[in-house]
Amino acid sequence: MEQALMLAREAAQAGEVPVGAVLVRGEEMVCQARNRREKLHDPTAHAEMLCLREGARLLGDWRLRECTLYVTLEPCPMCAGAMVMSQLGQCVFGAADERQGCCGSVYDLPGDSALHGVTRWQGGVMAAECQALLKEFFSNKRKA
Repeated sequence: MEQALMLAREAAQAGEVPVGAVLVRGEEMVCQARNRREKLHDPTAHAEMLCLREGARLLGDWRLRECTLYVTLEPCPMCAGAMVMSQLGQCVFGAADERQGCCGSVYDLPGDSALHGVTRWQGGVMAAECQALLKEFFSNKRKA
């Protein structure tokens, strides 16, 4: 999670919403990403989406059952859906997202039995640090 938080700080410095993600299989880091929506002019360029895409490419398989995604913010509906579709083994996130979070805050998309999801999730890891970074970013944005 510390690596994901470092990536989130880089995102903030680049004017992106500060979210970072790291995909791990066993003890091996597969890939990492940070939000790039502004730079790429791509609404899907969330850290999680970029990490899942690159991880699948590097591993040569879209099924990520043996992988864990560490991300600084609770995944949104799009990212949680991609986790389910990739059969991601586990998602560990930092700050809860009370507005759009789909791993327990607003909705539990990975846990919806109708979707036959296999993704387990755990929230609140380094939550204070992740939340502080988001709060500072949006506070500065409102002042600008």
